[in-house]
Amino acid sequence: MAREFSRAQRVGDQIQRELAELIREQLKDPRVGMVTLAGVDVSRDLAHARVYFTVLGDQSVIDSSVEGLRRAAGFLRRELGRRMRLRMVPELHFHYDDTQERGARLSALIDQALAEDKKSQ
Repeated sequence: MAREFSRAQRVGDQIQRELAELIREQLKDPRVGMVTLAGVDVSRDLAHARVYFTVLGDQSVIDSSVEGLRRAAGFLRRELGRRMRLRMVPELHFHYDDTQERGARLSALIDQALAEDKKSQ
């Protein structure tokens, strides 16, 4: 029977759950506001983890959240090491995920094109 998910995917899912709880309960940095973790991609050797997040607000809120999370990466990695039973805890790299914004923009463009097409007919 083949495995449904690779070890890296399972570790990424667990890291996402643990990080969400750590950020919500233990991270005291005021720059990090209402952050939602969108996903975690872990390298095959479990050395690096890309953490994708979203946050409500303008570009200044996004920039401050990125900086706050990057500064707290060492603390979060240490706390992950205490909670998870891994030989090596991945280094955390935080990236803002703008796929929802791009999707909304593309949807608006499609709606606009359809409305213009109906007008011309």
